[in-house]
Amino acid sequence: MTGGTVAVLGKTGRNFAAGMSGGIAYVYDEDGQFASRCNTAMVSMEKVLTAAEQETAVPKAVWHRGQSDETQLKKLLEDHHRWTGSKRARDLLDNWSTSRAKFVKVFPNEYKRALGEIHAAKTAKTDAPAKAKKAVAAAK
Repeated sequence: MTGGTVAVLGKTGRNFAAGMSGGIAYVYDEDGQFASRCNTAMVSMEKVLTAAEQETAVPKAVWHRGQSDETQLKKLLEDHHRWTGSKRARDLLDNWSTSRAKFVKVFPNEYKRALGEIHAAKTAKTDAPAKAKKAVAAAK
């Protein structure tokens, strides 16, 4: 995966995320054993925070697709339910606060770094005209 987003609602096999360098996986960890099946050589595992928690705790520079994890995950589940009639997706949505807390965000380290660098480059590009204008004004 190079930038996509996936929600895994069932049990994973061992060595999940081996070689994962981009994108985000939200894994439903119903039995609390996912960490023992995840290969963390290239990824970190994070909690899926509420949108409000993420807003205060996580720099927007490293938000996948510029949206909160909660927003993206709920949309994936809603779409999955709408397209397939999935009872599991419906149950997870109906018990959202409990369900959300059992999801693990699998975030590739290199992807997180790249998101930060892309954000910094965009910020520098948009800040450059303002800095130039201030320099000209200061020189007068």
